[in-house]
Amino acid sequence: MNFLIEYIGYFAGVCTTIAFIPQVTKVWSSKNVNGLSLNMFIIFSIGVCCWLIYGILQKDLPLIIANMITLILAILILIGIIKFKKNI
Repeated sequence: MNFLIEYIGYFAGVCTTIAFIPQVTKVWSSKNVNGLSLNMFIIFSIGVCCWLIYGILQKDLPLIIANMITLILAILILIGIIKFKKNI
């Protein structure tokens, strides 16, 4: 049963993490961030960082891996918003 719970955690992490890849790709290839909110991505990144810390404290590998990768992707989007947005 523990294996099933951990498998669900990894699967959820993969799904929520890869969901950001198309957005990162679009931001960096088009350099168009007009529809993206800087405030939302700042708040989201703080939340993901907290989930990462929580995962580390709980020694929960699915949470650690998923949130580490998601945080990197969110930071890439944040950098893109700051770099490509004309009026922040």
